[in-house]
Amino acid sequence: MSSRHRGFRGWYYLRTGWSTYFAFVFAAVNTLVVTYYLAIEEIPSLEAIFPTFYSYVIILSVIGIPLLIITGYVHFQRSHAYGSEAEVTAEQNPYFYKAAPGWVRDVQWPLFLKFSELLIKLSKNEKLTESELQEITELQKKISILMKGGSIGSPRDRTI
Repeated sequence: MSSRHRGFRGWYYLRTGWSTYFAFVFAAVNTLVVTYYLAIEEIPSLEAIFPTFYSYVIILSVIGIPLLIITGYVHFQRSHAYGSEAEVTAEQNPYFYKAAPGWVRDVQWPLFLKFSELLIKLSKNEKLTESELQEITELQKKISILMKGGSIGSPRDRTI
C-alpha cells in the first residue's frame, strides 16, 4: 500500500465499517427501541399483540428479515437500481480505461493480441516461430488454470 494513500484508505475503511456494520446495527436497535417504547406502549391494542419488548423484537425479526431479504433480491435482480449503480461505479473505475490486473491483463488481452498477430501472419502465409508457439502454449496454460477455477495474477498487482 502506498503511504500517500494510507489516509484515504483508512477513511474509506472507516466509512465502510460505520455504514455497513455499525450504523446498520445501531439503526436497527434504535428503531426497535423507539417504535416499541413510543408507539407500542402507548396503544393498548398493539400492546396486546406485543406484550413485551422481546416479543416485539422476535415477531418483527421473523417478519422483517425475510421481507428485507426479498427487497435486497429485488434490488439486485429485478430492478434497474443496481444496474444504474454499477454503471456509475464503472464510469469512475480507473480499470475500465486500462487492463485490470489478473486474468484480463495476463490472459485476455495477451490472447487477443496474439490472435491478431497470428491472423496477420497467416494472411501473409508466414510460418509461426518457435517463440510464438511458446507464447501460445503459455497462454493456453493460463486459460487452463482459469477454467479449473484458479486465478492468474493478483487484483492488487499494480504493475502495468
